[in-house]
Amino acid sequence: MNTIQNVEIALYKVPLSKPLSDAKVLAGRQKALTHVDMLTATVHTKSGGLGFGFSYSLRAGGAALYAHASEIAETLIGEDANDIGRLWEKMAWLGASVSRTGVTVQAIAAFDIALWDLKAKTAGLSIGKLLGAYRDRVPCYNTSGGYLNAPIEEVLKNVDASLARGIGGIKLKVGQKDLAKDVARVAAVREHIGPDVPLMVDANQQWDLSYALRAGRALEQFNLTWIEEPLSAYDHEGHAQLSKRLDTPIGTGEMLSSVDEVHELIKQRSMTYLQADAPRIGGITPFLKIMAAADLQRLKLAPHFVMEIHIHLACAYPHESWVEHIEWLEPAFNERLKIADGSMELPVRGLATMLEILSKKAPKPLKALDF
Repeated sequence: MNTIQNVEIALYKVPLSKPLSDAKVLAGRQKALTHVDMLTATVHTKSGGLGFGFSYSLRAGGAALYAHASEIAETLIGEDANDIGRLWEKMAWLGASVSRTGVTVQAIAAFDIALWDLKAKTAGLSIGKLLGAYRDRVPCYNTSGGYLNAPIEEVLKNVDASLARGIGGIKLKVGQKDLAKDVARVAAVREHIGPDVPLMVDANQQWDLSYALRAGRALEQFNLTWIEEPLSAYDHEGHAQLSKRLDTPIGTGEMLSSVDEVHELIKQRSMTYLQADAPRIGGITPFLKIMAAADLQRLKLAPHFVMEIHIHLACAYPHESWVEHIEWLEPAFNERLKIADGSMELPVRGLATMLEILSKKAPKPLKALDF
């Protein structure tokens, strides 16, 4: 038995270097992104073990994550840290009268990831190796340099910097009101990088089905790796139709926040690239369930954001996988993931020892509790 002796939680605000805007901001649906709220959980055992995990929110919701985490953290005290599946259910049932999706499971994610990290460290492995890695490196692409607030000249400089760092692909934000502007933006980048560098676009749910068909056909000349979230995140049928009618693959799934929601997406074959987000659906435990379902349909995997976690899961998936390189959380950590020749390497150590929790240079926690 690996008894949990103590649990610490904290909420951090990690600022971005400058505000970023996508199509949701241009449409007036959201404000510019200025920071990431980061909920952290550290689990200590009586034998001296330590596991670290985190979840996050963008724009709003960090206080809600912290509030729910503070209610459920003490229920882990005295439990066997090896019983990760049972502990996930225990935490989920505590908040079941509110929901088993959204904030409740996103708060659980920090604890769940910490427990998996603890298990991996106890075994002397990375999480990816513990899960049974199929590979030691995964192709990665950069998103943060292609936001719509940046003029095309700046985007091209960002593209050059990403490729020089060893990142393999480039993703651009699209979804402006004028399709011609989107096409021109994609054309400029494709011309700049040449025909062989993987290029993706992300419409951030701004199109309806008819517009998405027209936009998808206009963009097919650029040999895109995928078109991301062309429709509402919950329009499973619409995404399935696009997948059937366009040559360019569809990617979606990042906004869903439960296994059931993602499983419905998989059942309807709504995409080629599944882009689920482990912290958003409740951590590694539920993510393994959707990986199994996706494997049965031979889907490709490209998890959303938090590369620090998703590199492990992408390496443990049997089919084609990508990792999204977004550097927003790097200031919180002492070490960096290794990137070379278009791919990100699987760390050889557990999450906490690799990242040393939060560095001395990281932002001070807004709130913290020790149980």
